[in-house]
Amino acid sequence: MTTSPAPAQSSLALMDRPYLILVLTTLFWGGNVVAGKLAVGHIDAHSLMILRWTGALLLVLPFAIGPLKRDWPVIRAKWWLYLFYGAVGFATFNVLVYVAAYYTSGVNTSLEQVAVNIFVIILNFALFRTRVSSLQLLGVLVTILGVAIIATHGDLSRILTLEVNFGDLLVILACFAYAIYSIALRWRPQTHWMSFLAATCTGAIIASLAYQGTLGNGTANLPANLAAIDMQGWMIAAYTVIFPSVISQMLYVRGVELIGSNRASLFVNLIPLFGTVGSVIVLGEALQPFHLVAAIMVAAGIVLAEWSARRAA
Repeated sequence: MTTSPAPAQSSLALMDRPYLILVLTTLFWGGNVVAGKLAVGHIDAHSLMILRWTGALLLVLPFAIGPLKRDWPVIRAKWWLYLFYGAVGFATFNVLVYVAAYYTSGVNTSLEQVAVNIFVIILNFALFRTRVSSLQLLGVLVTILGVAIIATHGDLSRILTLEVNFGDLLVILACFAYAIYSIALRWRPQTHWMSFLAATCTGAIIASLAYQGTLGNGTANLPANLAAIDMQGWMIAAYTVIFPSVISQMLYVRGVELIGSNRASLFVNLIPLFGTVGSVIVLGEALQPFHLVAAIMVAAGIVLAEWSARRAA
């Protein structure tokens, strides 16, 4: 008679499977797009942000006490950098994506997030003169064209008259913010990932409260906003706390440990795919012909750029 493996053994086996870990990571991150769209009418974007990062901090804090004690001298010396990471990479990116959900589709939001890769390459060249091969540049240009097709809903002539959907513009701005965060990670102090997550969540909470006070309806109205959240809104908030904020961060760190950052970073390109599939299945959104054309161009551009970069490495 055979017995099934103990739950602890199964969990350990999961944590040793890098490809499964990284697919789950990007699946949960892609689900964040769907969650943002589902949130419309059930929980406002600013309340979702505050609950997400406060919940993530409370969830990780009991496990982060030890690492925080060890890393406290570094965190205290570089506190402004951790706050910057949380404010820009966590809060600014997500508040723009959540607000964009009121104006554009989940499919658009998902596909447009490939712009992060474009901005990273452009910023690396502009700031650090990181060399870009001709094939890599071609891949970037093809990807940019694909994003432009999405943002203009298949009518590139809109660019000439600046007729770009406001929600799509917010997503592109969000991608630029995340690219800045990604570039700034080169100066990340060497601390435990739990210390990093706790410190950056603190920065995200502060920034989220600032956005509530300036872009939202004011911090004085926050209690009323929280009281207006219905059951679906609370479930969405719980999902964003547990899965994209904590579990995905943990799994991605483990994936990088197993196969290295260069190979692990390739899986990030699955986020638009999972976000698009989720938007079609969960939200019932329709794929338009321009989505398919743009998706092919985006995929081709990313593959060409990545292949060129790895061949040159």
